Amino acid sequence: MTDFTPRQKEIMETAMKLIAEKGIQKCTIKNVSKRIGISEPAIYRHFESKMDILLGILSCFKQSTKATSDRIRSSKSTAIEQINSIFFGHVHQFTADPTIAAVIFSEEIFQNDNRLSEKVFSIMKLSQDTLRVLIEKGQKKEEIRSDIPKEQLALILMGALRLMVKKWRLSGFSFDLEKEGADLWNSIEKILKGG
Repeated sequence: MTDFTPRQKEIMETAMKLIAEKGIQKCTIKNVSKRIGISEPAIYRHFESKMDILLGILSCFKQSTKATSDRIRSSKSTAIEQINSIFFGHVHQFTADPTIAAVIFSEEIFQNDNRLSEKVFSIMKLSQDTLRVLIEKGQKKEEIRSDIPKEQLALILMGALRLMVKKWRLSGFSFDLEKEGADLWNSIEKILKGG
């Protein structure tokens, strides 16, 4: 588990806010240092580069995602209830901190650095693997339809969540993500159950 100092967390939070407000191009060490009110060399004492700040942000998100997945998977709930908890866990996380959506769903950030694209891929894989395990569990207990492969159901769920959050962010957060998420979940649950 990666532990970050309070100053590193402040730097990462500031970088996320800059990305959310002005885009990745304006998230520079210079702009982060100005926003915090410290010198650029002070930033470099905590992170070697902007890419390392982004890797830190992604590492924190991955840790949070894994902790939530582990907690939910160890519960005694049904597979559908566990998938619901994961879905709404993400909805609540993005609602509480919209800046994380700007980073996680900004593909342009990851194009030029293999370390970043590998980290994002590992987060996606973690989420997809968790969903596949839960879907398979539900299929074995006949809670979830088995006429659609678990991999496809996991992709449908992940893609729907991603598109909804991206639409919310690109619209300037113009709708209630929690309400939209509840409506979307109702449709997804029908797909999972087959009716």
